[in-house]
Amino acid sequence: MTRSLMFQGTGSDVGKSLLVAGFCRAFTLRGLRVRPFKPQNMSNNAAVTQDGGEIGRAQALQARACHAAPSLDMNPVLLKPQSDTGSQIVVQGKIFGVAKARDYQALKPQLAGFVAESFARLRESADLILVEGAGSPAEINLRQGDIANMGFARAHDVPVVLIGDIDRGGVIAQLVGTKQVLDPPDAAMICGFLVNKFRGDASLFADGMAIVAQQTGWPALGLVPFFAPAACLPAEDAMALSQRRESSGAGKIIAVPILPHISNFDDFDPLKLEPDVRLVMVRPGEPLPVCDLIVLPGTKTTISDLASFRAQGWDIDLRAHVRRGGKVLGICGGYQMLGQKISDPLGMEGPAGSVEGLGLLDVATQMTPDKVLRACAGVSSPEDAAFEGYEMHVGVTDGPDCARNFLTFADGRRDGALSPDGAIRGGYVHGLFAHESLRAALLRWIGAEAADFAYEAEVERTLDALADHLERHVDLDALLALAR
Repeated sequence: MTRSLMFQGTGSDVGKSLLVAGFCRAFTLRGLRVRPFKPQNMSNNAAVTQDGGEIGRAQALQARACHAAPSLDMNPVLLKPQSDTGSQIVVQGKIFGVAKARDYQALKPQLAGFVAESFARLRESADLILVEGAGSPAEINLRQGDIANMGFARAHDVPVVLIGDIDRGGVIAQLVGTKQVLDPPDAAMICGFLVNKFRGDASLFADGMAIVAQQTGWPALGLVPFFAPAACLPAEDAMALSQRRESSGAGKIIAVPILPHISNFDDFDPLKLEPDVRLVMVRPGEPLPVCDLIVLPGTKTTISDLASFRAQGWDIDLRAHVRRGGKVLGICGGYQMLGQKISDPLGMEGPAGSVEGLGLLDVATQMTPDKVLRACAGVSSPEDAAFEGYEMHVGVTDGPDCARNFLTFADGRRDGALSPDGAIRGGYVHGLFAHESLRAALLRWIGAEAADFAYEAEVERTLDALADHLERHVDLDALLALAR
């Protein structure tokens, strides 16, 4: 019989995704067939699955921690924000529609069927399902029709472990307050709690753990010290960008503007480990710094984020950078922005229409209804450096500069464009910096020296270290006994 256990948090960014990834690896190392599951996710950081769709990046990392291929059933509902009030809805890997937040509430009963279907399928191939909640069950204003937290737990009789974040302060109030606002049948689903991101002498919080247990009636399952190596693992929430804004490298400076709907920002995680690179994530309200390379990242909404880019004055900074001889790389939506024009005749991203691009590449993009989702590999131009990555985009880009393509796939297809002087590059492929060959070539392009490490191997070592960390600080036997 497949057992299941759910991890919910007292709020967003308390470390649910990371802890579930660590538990996935720890229980996998114990010989269990483990699979991750997140009924509903909200993130523009997504991954391509082998079965031809997309899921949240965190679930792809958790699948990797299980030594399993990511599948659509691991995250059946993915919300990709396109504005402050609306999101694209991806169901079992495919675009289902677009809805405002209020309208989405009415869709939940229909989406619950897809969630149940995926959960049932996933259970067929596992000994243990580790389920991750979304946001917090304390958001009781959203409880009706819930498919992400207690609504799922009660519908499928999955016991819940509640995670609090001591790093943000007030963790006792987080946990005890959650118990107070939950309806008794929901609170009864919680079978224990964890406190995450502790720094310092753990004995000083022993009384705190006891107080929470006494006030809630839930057993304490572990006090988890802050795990610094997690910085090299993909983050799910864009909140992490403001918390880890600049890497510690001391060499060439690479600047990445944080767009309102930035996507797949884990593209830049490997650069954080490069000692000859200082990666700067530039927040709104700050100028693009004098640097060696500006990378325009992927975005869920190219046209609106291009307007925001201009509103920040970053287009002026970018042109000054180019006049100084600086290099520019555009990835996916960032590549589209670098062209002469972006057309959206069907209103795929919002109101139908077209806008002028930044004009640094002689290409133009037209948005199309078909979404490209596939893994890819090949070589770059002009260095002939090997790469592996994935495509995840709508839109077709063409123009004179595409004759000098940036990437050539193993099947002969060509992608991207180079300016005549080679200082401006763009292409659709994500994950380029994760491959040591292309990362080294791109760093040589800006005069930096790449360190001798394989990023994918670093991720594996970090997952193993995270599993060891949790074995030391959490009662995993108790967790396994609570699963049902």
